[in-house]
Order: sequence, then structure tokens, then C-alpha cells
Amino acid sequence: MLRLYLRLPVLAGGLLALAGGAQAAVRSVEITVRTAVLDGAYERIVGRVHFGLKPALEANRIVRDLDLAPLNAAGEAECAADFEILQPTDAARRNGTVLFEVSNRGGKGMLSRFDFARGANDFGDQWTMKQGFTLAWLGWEWDIPAANRGALHFTAPHYRAGAPSDGLVRSEFTPEKSVTSMPLGDRNQDAIPVGKAVALYVRDGTDAQARLIPPRQYTLGADGRSVEMAGGFEAGMLYEFVYQGKDPVVAGAGLAAVRDFISFLKYGGEAGGWSGARPWVKRAIGFGISQSGRWLREFVYDGFNADESGRQVFDAVWADVAGAGRGSFNFRYAQPSRDGWPYLNVFYPTDVFPFTDTVETDPVTGKTGGLLDRARAARVAPRMFLTNDSSEYWGRAAALIHVTADGRADAPISPETRIYFIAGVQHFPRALPLVKQGTAYDINVVDHRPVQRALLADLEAWIEDGVAPPDSAYPRIAGGQLTGLAGLRFPALEGVRTPQHPRVARRLDFGPDFESRGVILTEPPKVTGAFPVLVPQVDADGNDLGGVRLPEVAVPLATLTGWNLRAPERGAAQELAEFYGSTFPLEKTREARLKAHDPRLSIAERYTGREEYVERVTRAADDLIRRRFVLPQDRDFVIQRAGQLWDALAR
Repeated sequence: MLRLYLRLPVLAGGLLALAGGAQAAVRSVEITVRTAVLDGAYERIVGRVHFGLKPALEANRIVRDLDLAPLNAAGEAECAADFEILQPTDAARRNGTVLFEVSNRGGKGMLSRFDFARGANDFGDQWTMKQGFTLAWLGWEWDIPAANRGALHFTAPHYRAGAPSDGLVRSEFTPEKSVTSMPLGDRNQDAIPVGKAVALYVRDGTDAQARLIPPRQYTLGADGRSVEMAGGFEAGMLYEFVYQGKDPVVAGAGLAAVRDFISFLKYGGEAGGWSGARPWVKRAIGFGISQSGRWLREFVYDGFNADESGRQVFDAVWADVAGAGRGSFNFRYAQPSRDGWPYLNVFYPTDVFPFTDTVETDPVTGKTGGLLDRARAARVAPRMFLTNDSSEYWGRAAALIHVTADGRADAPISPETRIYFIAGVQHFPRALPLVKQGTAYDINVVDHRPVQRALLADLEAWIEDGVAPPDSAYPRIAGGQLTGLAGLRFPALEGVRTPQHPRVARRLDFGPDFESRGVILTEPPKVTGAFPVLVPQVDADGNDLGGVRLPEVAVPLATLTGWNLRAPERGAAQELAEFYGSTFPLEKTREARLKAHDPRLSIAERYTGREEYVERVTRAADDLIRRRFVLPQDRDFVIQRAGQLWDALAR
């Protein structure tokens, strides 16, 4: 049973034990804010951490091009990061675990995930605080604009003067409407500076050949951060601007900074500038959403879960809605914001073999490997939670984390790994009313956060007390719960087109030096093949089979998908709308169903009324509580949410 607070012995003065003689890369700390919050129950500490990384150390050789950075008198490459810590002020209420969120593009999202907060500066219902977690964040991403003052920033080492800086950069973009200028950075992130323009390409779709646009038709913007074309960029087309970069930064230093920050919290060490009580931490959970989940997969794959002294950094790693991806985090001219969706940031090294936590073989190249190979070799493999929603199977190739690379069988997973699929949910939680968001159909309205915080309780119990979490729950080939597109049995609904272009994990060739040196010399990359695409099979209502089903899916009033299509006005209307799922309500009566030629039973044919519906929802919620996928305290929340859906769709 999960305790509200875990009372643990605290070292004198609340200080961390100092790890004498151990390597530690935290050099100094600037604390700019230290204040009591939550009526004094917690303390908020904000500041900046300064790091020194020695390229000669074995643990730092995995940071690509760190040896090309300028070094200080101590032989270290310097970098710095913003941080924030929320720690209980009463030592008796600390559970000994730091819950560290890998910041997504400089933001903070876990208070919304686990405490139902309404924003980064809201504490919600304070559930994580009541459990006694120490919460922490650290900047790691070099390309966040300085003007984004609320973000967590990271200052990466630049290359020293005269260091090799060869390599190509590609800026990929798809206009939402006809425009004459497009930024080179992803979304609102800083772009890599342009040394020399190489070429501009356009594609009609992801399977089309890239066509070269004559140089006379475009020019580099006066700001050096955009490309301009007087004739206009057409909505829905996929453009790729290739150029030689300049003034590169050591992007992988951000991975090392997080490693060393968590090691500092767990194992101690001297750091000038720290004043007051230090966090008392025995265990560390690394949690990341989307981009940050992919970052964690890269973190463990590259070998960063061993600190400079070979000690384990994260006891558990939770990659949420990361699909099968890693990403652009640790190579020359890496653009960390670039993700990899069916029609957004398509041709980047995101979905890269290997995908599974155990060793697998690529049937085409013969390569073998597993996500945790380096961590296992160093005896620092963390316990893993890999959670995905329906959107990640359609938009992020998520099936590859638990099927063989040829797509023919279920792959084995480690006893120390859990994979959970939350059925009928999109990339992020939503609420009523039904609306479109640049999509062809109303977006998905399921809020799956109760499952996520129950899983956090399960994960903490696993690393603290050895209580095993629920068995993995995901669609399996052997159970007929995964299918290729041709075998999908989605019901024929008037006016609804099922997607024909899900995310494909392509084999991409970026040139001969990419795998060995992290240098891209071929852009756009050559497409040499693809891994199989498998998505969840559906029931007669079109709702996903397998995994964890919330009451809205188990006791349906609608078909709830993880996919949606782009609105026609955005162009490329046949392509998936990234991030979004759909809600297709059932007809209210049999007569309406027959008139609409809807093969799904109507609401009236399923339920005698709201009372019966709520009774069945309650049974579904209680079953999730029994299986430890919902906390008992969230029972009313889950039932109320389903009741609101009845009021919106059945009245």
C-alpha cells in the first residue's frame, strides 16, 4: 500500500552526504530565488548551475565533439543551465525520490500531468507534494530563444576557433497557408546560423521525390534566420532548405548536464554558491513527455545513465508519448526540437534502430542492438516505463518498441521494463467541448491523466519498496490486436476517411560520417527502406483493442481515435494532423443510426439511460482501480468526466 509520506532518517543539517574523491561536474550554483510555497510546506529554489566537462574522461567521450570545445585552465568545457527545485521543507515528509522532468522546449509539464495543474506556475491538487516528492527541472536545450524568459535555458559550449565545423543543416517546413518567408528554426526555436546556402527542395508528399527549386527563385532572409521566395511557399507542400552551418555548439553537453545535475543531487559534492539546506535524495526518476521522452531514450541508449564515477544516475526512466523515437540531441548541428511526425519534421534521424529495450536484429542491414545495451554493460540499467497513446501508433511508429524489426512477431521485453498503451487517446489530454483544431474532425476529448499519476505511484513503489507494477498492457500481434493498414477493420462512417499515411520509420542515409562521427554530409538524406507500420486493431465501434481502456472507451458514447486529418484549408488534406485524435459520436437513436447508415449501435440501443451508463462507467473505473491503473482518490473524477460526455453527446 502506498504511504502518504515516507519518514526517513535525515543527515545532520539536511545535507547530502559528500562523495569524497568522486568525479562531479557541477562547479558552482547561483541561487536567485529561494522562497516558501504552499503555506510553507514546500520550498522553491531557482537559479543557474555551472558545469565543467573534461573531454578526456571516459564518461564524457560519448558527448559528440566535446573535444572541439574551448577548455578552461582546468581542461574543462564549460556550460550552464537554469534549474528549479521544489522540495518539502519538513524532512519527515520527504520520500527520498527526486522526480525530474526533462523540460520540453524549455517548459514544465509534469505538474499538469500529475497534479492536474492548469499551467506551469499552478500546483493543482498537489498530489506529488502530498507524496513527498522533490521535483526538479534543468535546462538542456541550446536553441531556446533568449526572449522566452519563462523557459529553462541552457548555454552549450561552442566549438573553439579553428575547430572542424563541416556538416550540412536542413530546415524542413510545411506552410499552413501561402507565405513568402519561412523561418529556418523549428517552430519558434533559434536556427543554426547559415554559413552558405546549398539548395531548396519541395515535395508533394513524403513519398514523392524532392524537386530542386532554381536558386533565382529564393533568397536568404536579411535576418539570416529565414528563407524568402517572392513567388510564395504553397500551403501543404513540404519544403527543405539545405545549407552549410557555422558556429556550431556541442549539443550533447545538455545530456551530460542533466546526468551531472542528478548525480549531484543523489550523491553530493562541493559546489560553490549553494546556501541553505540541500535536497535529500536517495532515488531519481527521469520523466519526459514527447520530445523529452525521446530525449530519455537517447540518454540511456548513448550511455549517460552512468555518471563520471560510473554510478547509476536514474533509478527509473519514464518515456511518455515518445513512440519509437530518439532524436537530434547528440551530434554536430543537431536541432533538438525536430521530432518526427507523418507530415512534420519527416526526414530527421528520429526513429532510428534499435527500438526495443532488448537486443533485436534489423533484417535488412543485419545490425543488432537494444536500447539499454550500454546501460546494462555498465550495470546501471534503470527500470523503464514506456507509455504511449493511440496517437503514437499512428504518428510516432510506437509499435516498433514491442515488435520484431520485421513486424512479424511480438518482441520480448525485459522484466525491468513495462509498456503501457492507453487506448483511444491523443498525444495530450483534452476536455470538452467538441472542437476542431486545424483538423478535419472534432478532436479527441479523453483526459488520461488519472492513469498517468496512478502509474507514477506504481513506479515509485517499484523503486522504493520493490512492489512490482501492473503487467505491461499493449496490443500484441499474437492476440490479433495489431494490424497493418490493409487489415484495419474501422467501421464505414459517412464523411470519414481513415488515414493512409501514418508515420513511417524510414531507413535514412545521412552520409558515411554520421554514425561514426555524428557529421551529416548528405541532405536531404537518402531513403533506403522502411520498417513495418503496425497500428492497433479496432472493435466493431472503431475503438482500439489492447492496452488500458478508460471508461469513455470501455463504455463508449463515441469512437475515439488517436488520429485525425488535416483541415483542407491547411493543404495536404490527406495527411495526418500531428498530435490530434478524433471523436466520432454515436447516433442517439436507432432511427438516426439507420438514416446515417452508421453500423455502430446507437446510444439508445446500448443504454436505457444515464443511470445505466453511469453504473457501467463506475464498474469500469473500479476495475481500473483494482488493476492499479487509477488511484482510488480519482474514482469520482473519472466517473464525473464520463458523465459529462453523456451530457454532451446523449441529451
